[in-house]
Amino acid sequence: MTEYEGIRFPAIDQLDKKASSKYKLVIATAIRARQIKYHPDCILIEKPVSKKPIGRALEEIYENKIEIENK
Repeated sequence: MTEYEGIRFPAIDQLDKKASSKYKLVIATAIRARQIKYHPDCILIEKPVSKKPIGRALEEIYENKIEIENK
């Protein structure tokens, strides 16, 4: 497992640039976490750091596997 600074990976500072607003980031993360919860085999990253769906969704967004629509 890779070592990361701070308590949580990815940090909010790293995710700020992925969406035009924090609201859109939260909604996209919640939608993706629900998909992962009910279909755990659909994870888009090879070795997720987090064990929980919400953390895995954030990792996917951080690694640009999930695109957030910025209208």
